[in-house]
Amino acid sequence: MQLDLILRAREILTMNPERPTATAVGVIGDRIVGLDDEISGLKALRTLDFGDSCVTPGLIDAHCHTAWWGLGLDALDLSQADTLDALYGLIAAEVERKADQPDTWIHGTGFNQVRYNGEFPDIALLDRITGDRPLYLRHTSGHSAITNTATLRLIGVAEPGFEAPGGGVVVRDGKGVPTGLLEEAAQGLVQSLLMPYSVEDLVEALDKATTLYAAQGITSFTEAGVGGGWIGHSPIEAQAYQIAAASGRLHARAQLMPAIDALRPLEAHPVDFCREGAGIGLDLGISYGFGDTAVAFGHVKVFLDGSLLGATAAVTEDFCGHVHSRGYLLDDPRAYRERALAAYRSGWPLALHAIGDAAIDLALDLIDEAQQRYGCRETPCRIEHFGIARPDQVERAGRLRIAVTPQAGFIGPIGDQIADLVGVEREPWLYRGRSVIDAGVLLAGSSDLPVADNNLRRGMQSAVDRRTHSGSTLAPKEAITPEEALRTHTEWAARATGQIAEKGTLERGKLADFAVFSESPLTAPRISEIEVIATILGGRITFDGSS
Repeated sequence: MQLDLILRAREILTMNPERPTATAVGVIGDRIVGLDDEISGLKALRTLDFGDSCVTPGLIDAHCHTAWWGLGLDALDLSQADTLDALYGLIAAEVERKADQPDTWIHGTGFNQVRYNGEFPDIALLDRITGDRPLYLRHTSGHSAITNTATLRLIGVAEPGFEAPGGGVVVRDGKGVPTGLLEEAAQGLVQSLLMPYSVEDLVEALDKATTLYAAQGITSFTEAGVGGGWIGHSPIEAQAYQIAAASGRLHARAQLMPAIDALRPLEAHPVDFCREGAGIGLDLGISYGFGDTAVAFGHVKVFLDGSLLGATAAVTEDFCGHVHSRGYLLDDPRAYRERALAAYRSGWPLALHAIGDAAIDLALDLIDEAQQRYGCRETPCRIEHFGIARPDQVERAGRLRIAVTPQAGFIGPIGDQIADLVGVEREPWLYRGRSVIDAGVLLAGSSDLPVADNNLRRGMQSAVDRRTHSGSTLAPKEAITPEEALRTHTEWAARATGQIAEKGTLERGKLADFAVFSESPLTAPRISEIEVIATILGGRITFDGSS
């Protein structure tokens, strides 16, 4: 028998407890067929010898926003502005650059008011810079946006009888005048003017984004919301992923979470939905897991609350510095219960966005009832972010055997800010690690790109040392080991996404997806400083750091 590929390195970390290390892996097609002695004496069409490097399973980002990030790669990067004056300068320069395109929007991403002592841009100054040209600046959290008067006029804010959509706020000053800030679902008013994006635009965005994923050692990702709500980009968004994969422009494996708004009532035989009437789903009964190894559907995504940075996450105690401000749920709990239970009984495991502890209470209630009524599924339900989790909630999550995706990568760039928002007493509850693992909860690693960057090595380092930008240590008792940090982006991420049969460890029969590093993530002085030497997807090199 001749192999297609033999990959060699000084150390290959399989993440399989039964065979934790190897020095050679054999591949036929896009699958692993053996390690070390299992392929001894066999020849291959190709050999990749990475010498003293360390090979691991390809990294998995269990929660990110690839299309959003890819579409924004050509937008103004507002994270580079250190002051509001600098931000105004960036916008003015963009207006000048597009002077010959008077109808073109000004787009920007990465704004964070915390960098400016909580101050938002002055809409009067924005109007002076942009004139009648519409403006749309997305907050780094994705849960709010900044606009100008021209944009507010387009969405009808000044029209008699205007009402913000449920789950959204058009922020106004003390005199009732709009400030230009749109929170949560109110962003959909602007996005309705921009969407749907064309499939070709989305394919181009996916090509750009996943090329950069490969440079980070990422071979798989879960797209946390497509096809509906303010998070989606087109009703036929999945088609863009299929076309990108078929045309060689998708450089990592995609699992797509349809937004629950994309699901609709289905008609079928009553027994198909537990004799409780029609369920909800995608047409033809397409449900979780439908697809192939390149593109497949994952959990259904349900937004319960907002963001921590924007103080719109639903909490049980006031945010510090925000009197009588406890964020809010984006819909009525009864509506969530009806739709979430219908989705679960129709075959969709739940992925519930819940950052504040009040939202986490609701998420746990929904998962508990779903599992009690319709049984536990092999693929666990998930709570996305699990940002401010009380001790009793961690314990309950363990009993329910769910997965959570707190973003360790937030700790460095915004850890100081979120600690200030919750105060000393609640700081130990932020973006947990150790306590989650000890409770028996699956801890899946994720970046939430573009809220934070997708350098997953930096995120793993933060999970281990929990160091903030100021040098403080955020909730030090939640630190985890380097091996556990690596598992969050390999084995545990694969289990949380229901894909452990295909990826997450290096074993015979699994996909030949590898990340090649300059040093072992288990022993390097700093995981964040390890270099990505190469990334291999299905036996094919998608990133070569030597070129």
